[in-house]
Amino acid sequence: MTRMGQNPGSIPPSEHQAEPIPGADSFSAPATAYDLFMGRYSLPLARAMVDRARLTKGSRVLDVGCGPGAMTQALLAELDRQRVWACDPSPEFVNECARLNPTAHVQQGRAEALPYADRSFDRLFCTLVLHFVSDPQLALTEMVRVLVPGGGLSLSAWASEDGPQMLSAFTAAVNDTAGPEVVRTAGLEVLRFGGRGELSAQLEAVGCQSVVEEQVTVTSHYQDFEELWAGLLLGIGPPGAYVANLGEAQREELRHALFLKVGSPSGAFTLSAGARVAEALTPA
Repeated sequence: MTRMGQNPGSIPPSEHQAEPIPGADSFSAPATAYDLFMGRYSLPLARAMVDRARLTKGSRVLDVGCGPGAMTQALLAELDRQRVWACDPSPEFVNECARLNPTAHVQQGRAEALPYADRSFDRLFCTLVLHFVSDPQLALTEMVRVLVPGGGLSLSAWASEDGPQMLSAFTAAVNDTAGPEVVRTAGLEVLRFGGRGELSAQLEAVGCQSVVEEQVTVTSHYQDFEELWAGLLLGIGPPGAYVANLGEAQREELRHALFLKVGSPSGAFTLSAGARVAEALTPA
């Protein structure tokens, strides 16, 4: 059950129509599937972003595109209860985030049409979301709108260089087994906003100030290759959507290619994931 009654003043939803982004619709899958595939990286990244932000206890903070609640969880560990709000377009993720974080105010909502009144929050986090937003500038304009003047805004996106090894290995395996055109049409190319300075440019374009950007790297430990492969069979993101549409023979060919790309592990192994993290202040 989501907490709907104590949010900063709500506003009617926008009539803006979202354009589809490849793989974005797959984020309606169960939250447990997301955690096995990507949540294992997003939680340590969320904690690193919260550490960098140096939040004060009385801050009102919004998590945009909360997913199953990694960032929401990290925020609640640092802030007073009842001071954290979160939204996501996926009903499944909203329900899971609310279940795992019962003191947060969680509701359904899109980054391009945030369901909150102007100047409702002191700080806003948007973690690994801008890749899949249909209109990034509209979304960032909305984020600035709901922040107080001089409010803090933190964004992250998987890095184009030294990004998630799991994703780069998967893309390389698809390229080897199906070719570069399939990589492109399946939405498996380098994700948007992962290059140096790209997030900063987006923030500056909506009038943000004191922009700082750097690379943050996190890791995840796998018991064996089967754990990695199992996460790809759950239909999450462009990789999961691609695997779900393969026939049995194609899937097995891809599995073998991926096994080779991650070094043919015979047991436990660790993969890293680099992200670009940008922080800024809204105009005072």
